[in-house]
Amino acid sequence: MTELKNDRFIRALLRQPVDVTPVWMMRQAGRYLPEYRETREKAGSFMQLCTTPELACEVTLQPLERFPLDAAILFSDILTVPDAMGLGLYFAEGEGPRFERPVRTEQQVRSLAVPDPEVELRYVMDAVRLIRRELNGRVPLIGFAGSPWTLATYMVEGGSSKDFRTIKAMLFERPELLDELLETVGKSVALYLNAQIAAGAQTVMIFDTWGGALTPSDYCRFSLKPMERIIASLTREHEGKRVPVILFTKNGGQWLEAMTDTGADALGLDWTTDLADARRRVGNQVALQGNLDPSVLYASPVHIREQVAKVLASFGKGSGHVFNLGHGIHPGIPPEHVAAMIDAVHELSLPYHQ
Repeated sequence: MTELKNDRFIRALLRQPVDVTPVWMMRQAGRYLPEYRETREKAGSFMQLCTTPELACEVTLQPLERFPLDAAILFSDILTVPDAMGLGLYFAEGEGPRFERPVRTEQQVRSLAVPDPEVELRYVMDAVRLIRRELNGRVPLIGFAGSPWTLATYMVEGGSSKDFRTIKAMLFERPELLDELLETVGKSVALYLNAQIAAGAQTVMIFDTWGGALTPSDYCRFSLKPMERIIASLTREHEGKRVPVILFTKNGGQWLEAMTDTGADALGLDWTTDLADARRRVGNQVALQGNLDPSVLYASPVHIREQVAKVLASFGKGSGHVFNLGHGIHPGIPPEHVAAMIDAVHELSLPYHQ
């Protein structure tokens, strides 16, 4: 077991003292980097990039070669799990992800099998093992999965959706059928995350991209409860170290107290939630991650620095904060603007930890 040379990300998630606020970015390996675009072209397709461990490792490490980030995140996609369930994932030009065989009937729901992470998803586990080896303790590796509700929206709709008409019809007309679907997806996600931890992921994050599209009562039943069941079944210690869990619901700021009760170690916040208010509400129960508006990175480095200072001041003194964007970085962001943000976080956060 290689000891971490930089463990401030893990320490912040566990609300332990750090020298400066750690920083990483959602989608930090992505299209804003010219080297990523070159590797993506070499791969021939996005799916080929995801399913080739050597290439997934290559793009995972690319941002770390450019920037002094405090964590690496596995390069993959949340839809690998439903793809492994046999739904036929493909990416249509200009339309995003699509499934050849959406899940809409009772028979389709009941015929879904929970995939074996070391069989159908072996390429992900091989990528995790390879990335851990190549990192050699430089920074921690984050594994991740989509939440059951978020994955179910794609599985039922057959792809991306603006109004979620098909899954919301199921929710209102056949809630027990949706419960059954979420149960199967939840078991699959728990197995998948535990396999990532066994393969070497030192933190895991659950991305609930579409939880914010639900009413409060529906969020609790169809999004939060399935995530709570997953968290309860996760491996929380591996290689003699605590494995922190981060829970992120986009547009979920109104439910922070309920999210805190899931057993997660940290909550991700998008930019619609005030960080100071969130800290008052959750107290010292969980760490907080976020929450710079990704569009700030279109501005000049001077203005980026100003906005970074605001986010840091909003959280205030003490540990328990991981700096991040409120969602994934946009493809058109200049890499030098990312460098300005990371440098500003490390420099300006120093007084908050003395």
